[in-house]
Amino acid sequence: MNRTLLERTLLERTRGTLDQLRDELLAERNDGIHWTGTLSPSALSTATAISAMSSVLIHSVGSPHPRSIADEQIRHCIASGIQYLQSQQNEDGGFGDTDRSHSNIATSYLVLAAAALADQAIGSKLTSGMIAALEKYIAQMGGLDALKERYGTDKTFVVPILTNMAIAGLVPWETVAALPFEAAIFPQSMYRLLQMPVVSYAIPALVAIGQARHFHGPKVFFPIRLMRKAAIGRSVRVLEKMQPQSGGYLEATPLTSFVVMSLAVTKRADHKVSRRGLEFLRESMNDDGSWPIDTNLATWVTSLSMNALAADPTDDRAWCTPELVDWHLGCQHEVRHPFTGAEPGGWGWSDLSGAVPDSDDTPAAILALEHIKASLDGDRKQSCEEAIAAGQAWLLKLQNRDGGWPTFCRGWGKLPFDRSSNDLTAHALRALVVNRISGIEARSPRHIALGARFLEKNQEPDGSWFPLWFGNQDREDESNPVYGTSRVLLAANSDSLGPEVLQRGCQYLVNNQNSDGGWGGGGSVASWLKKNQFHDFEFVSSVEETALAVEALVTVALCRKNSTIQAMSEDTKRDKISETERFDPESVVQHGGTKAMSQAILEGVEFLLDSVDQKRHRLPWPIGFYFAKLWYHERLYPLIFTTGALGKYLQLAADKMTQNGSTNKTTC
Repeated sequence: MNRTLLERTLLERTRGTLDQLRDELLAERNDGIHWTGTLSPSALSTATAISAMSSVLIHSVGSPHPRSIADEQIRHCIASGIQYLQSQQNEDGGFGDTDRSHSNIATSYLVLAAAALADQAIGSKLTSGMIAALEKYIAQMGGLDALKERYGTDKTFVVPILTNMAIAGLVPWETVAALPFEAAIFPQSMYRLLQMPVVSYAIPALVAIGQARHFHGPKVFFPIRLMRKAAIGRSVRVLEKMQPQSGGYLEATPLTSFVVMSLAVTKRADHKVSRRGLEFLRESMNDDGSWPIDTNLATWVTSLSMNALAADPTDDRAWCTPELVDWHLGCQHEVRHPFTGAEPGGWGWSDLSGAVPDSDDTPAAILALEHIKASLDGDRKQSCEEAIAAGQAWLLKLQNRDGGWPTFCRGWGKLPFDRSSNDLTAHALRALVVNRISGIEARSPRHIALGARFLEKNQEPDGSWFPLWFGNQDREDESNPVYGTSRVLLAANSDSLGPEVLQRGCQYLVNNQNSDGGWGGGGSVASWLKKNQFHDFEFVSSVEETALAVEALVTVALCRKNSTIQAMSEDTKRDKISETERFDPESVVQHGGTKAMSQAILEGVEFLLDSVDQKRHRLPWPIGFYFAKLWYHERLYPLIFTTGALGKYLQLAADKMTQNGSTNKTTC
């Protein structure tokens, strides 16, 4: 079979596979309107929920309303959670964040604390053999010193873990560092000036845990103790103000659990914050007795799904229903957010009340609306344009002085998840170049230039970029340069990054393609696949990372090709691009890249096609980082990312796909 026929066969396979993926993705809509997805069960979240519920039972004795709290449903939740944990211990004796994660010291300590508290509360516990293996793992890892080393100077997660252990009686309260909960009574605009020892999203933990340590820990210097005593009531009112209608802070099981257990141990298990938090935990438990890291990422996966479907050059937007548009527009925050003080205009990761607007979900939503607005008529089109403009204005105000974008709050800048980051900055740049209108267009060039300079400055010597919200558990430092580099390269269409910067990023991906044709992953992927009936295949790459790398390389190639063609005269175009070459995906790629880059794309596409054939696009991998570097996987990620990558690849052959009369416009 000659090369041209092979390539035509590849295009036909890609088209057929993409049609299948589109059908699967559209079938995943919740009530046929939007996407909700499914976050992985989390041993870490399960452990914290067990500890919170057990603490409520243990410390609500003598409460005036004990039956409203210590009921059989809570006991059932605790017992079910312990039963789930019994199935999650790894061979080394430790516990990982998800069912596909390596063991880590933090989750292992939290499981140990949960087992102790559940035993005290209802007599339900892990077996003695499991406890012995768990304690051995913790000792081998280095115990408390290893826990503190994992988080360094950031107290956001290490202090809650130690508090959980102190509540369980595993460590003395002297081990828990004091937190300045009194600082929470100051206006939110002053938080960054007060040098908070925790990141911006952790203020509820700062208050509740700080007070638990104040009541149970060593007494501090008298003036400080007096000041903190006076601030107890006012800081609790901050907790009340920040608690969303759902009862779950940030819709997050761990954060809510730490607040509930801390209030319970200070004899406030019946406080309304505790009751609402407890109800959130009861409602969010999975059927198998586990808890996810967060309720859902509905807005995020909906935006990603819309963008992935729109990448198909033959997409007609038939999936864009009025109900979807209204739902998506309804997720935009229209009032100042009580949790972070964020101004109106941004989107959070979910439509639920605990979500907070941020600089990753907001660009994703803007890009999704940009894709659909041309298919809308009248008021909805106008609403989309207004929402996009408001989102762009929101992003402009969030940019840090260093030119990058943080997640939630401008200016905090020192601790993880508050610093400017590469993936968020690139996403913001992509969102700022769409739907330019008077005002936004006048201000954005300077912001875009600053953002581009930030990305150029933070490119690693090997051409890669590190992301914030995603990682790779098989790398020693748990970073994910494949994800980070791919996300930055997608900003090629913002015309802000120089050609040398883009080329170095592309070269990094080409140089780091795995022998199986994919990207990322590692030994844990191969081990897990072999244990789960994939004995006939040898893969180390993940579907998610491969799809992102393919989409990124194609995006750069496509933008360069379009720029080259636009710069040619019509006669030159005819001379430079023959009829045969126009249908040749490898030749088209070479207009925007190298032969090695072309080959990398083709091998990546083959990997994705094989993955779909083997149904591995339905096996999500834990590449996601939640708050405090907690691993998660999302069921829809491999499906969404693969749909977007194959659609983008077919744009390279858009002439071939539309030669029968289609007028779909290909853009990068």
